[in-house]
This record gives sequence, C-alpha cells and structure tokens, in this order.
Amino acid sequence: MGFTDFVSDAGVTILNNWLKTRSYIVGYGASQADVKVFQQFKSEPDVTKYPYAFRWYRHIASFEPEFASLPGDPSKAATAYGPESAELTINPAKAPADEEDEDVDLFGSDDEEEDAEAARIREERLAEYKKKKEGKVKPAAKSMVTLDVKPWDDETDMKELEANVRSIEQDGLVWGASKLVAVGFGIKKLQINLVVEDEKVSLDELQGKIEEDEDHVQSTDVAAMMKI
Repeated sequence: MGFTDFVSDAGVTILNNWLKTRSYIVGYGASQADVKVFQQFKSEPDVTKYPYAFRWYRHIASFEPEFASLPGDPSKAATAYGPESAELTINPAKAPADEEDEDVDLFGSDDEEEDAEAARIREERLAEYKKKKEGKVKPAAKSMVTLDVKPWDDETDMKELEANVRSIEQDGLVWGASKLVAVGFGIKKLQINLVVEDEKVSLDELQGKIEEDEDHVQSTDVAAMMKI
C-alpha cells in the first residue's frame, strides 16, 4: 500500500516524511511517479507544515512543460508509490510495540546525527534546485556585418584581395558569402559578410588587419550591421 491521499494532514505528512531523505518519489531523477503524485495536488503544500513536500512540489513544477517526456509508467496511479504500509505511518498506535521503547516516533527523530544528515540532504537539494532555476548560460552576443573592402584601382587582383581577407582567422570570427560590386570607372569593391562574437572581435581592429594589405586594399567600411 502506497500513498493514500493528499487532502488530509495525515496523507500529506506521509509524503513529507517520505521526501525528508529523497529528492524524488522514486530513484534519482524526475519521473512519471513524481508527475502522478504532483497531479494529485490542487495547490502547493504548506511550506510551514510540510517543508520537504513543498520543496519537492516546487522542484517538480519546473518540469511541468516536459511531463510527458519523463521516464516511467504513466498508467500507474499515485497510490502505487510511497511507503509499503501507509496505514502504519498514519496510525502509529498500530505499529509493532518495541519492548525497550514504547514511544515510537514515526514522524521524526531526536537523534542529533539523523537531524544533521537530514539538514545536509536538504541543503544539497536546495542547492540543486537553485542551480536548475538559474537556467542555462545565455549565448554570446553576436553581430552580422557586411563589410566593404575597396581596392586601389581597376587593376587590383580582386581574387588575391579576397583570399587575403579570408586568411584572417580569429576566435569568434566566421566569414560568409561575398560578391563584387561595381563602384565606377571599371573598379569593383569586395562586399563580404561575416559574423562576429561582440566580446571577442573588435571591428576596428579587424578592419585594421585587412587594411594592412596595402598592395590591394585602399580602405574598408562597415556597410551594414545587425545584432543576432
């Protein structure tokens, strides 16, 4: 017999004690077992009365968009999980009597070592929850740039010019498509696209490197730029 209900104080208390030393209903990751139990609640457990159940509820709520993809058997009911004998936990009076200690506390322990261990586990779980809520690292800011590279005259070898431009390699720099654009008097400029990571690549420095090719390049201009 597993969990019985999550309406009565006794039922939620069973869950709270079950989660005192567990992050999930079963195993070491969110599963259909957590989904089934979570769905029995109409609102989150009282954090004052049921701190472990409250912590678990908030954690599982973060998986809600992906409930269907979690592992496990979705056909099982919430009552299929939990203590082997829920009745024993609900009604301590029915627990087997201990000859040396008749006052059996099924809802906790006065043992300092056990309390310290429970506190340690709780802190680990809270740290895990906080780490998950922080989410993934945001992707690096990038810009798409169209650069005009102007030659000296109509006799400039534009194939060599473009090859020299593309030979510039740098972390955070990706060269894209290019074309030759007529500017007049038989002269064509190289118009080339590139993507740069803003924190790694300075456009001013990149233009300076291109303009070091004094045999081919007269000047460079940023024709267009868009954040992506």
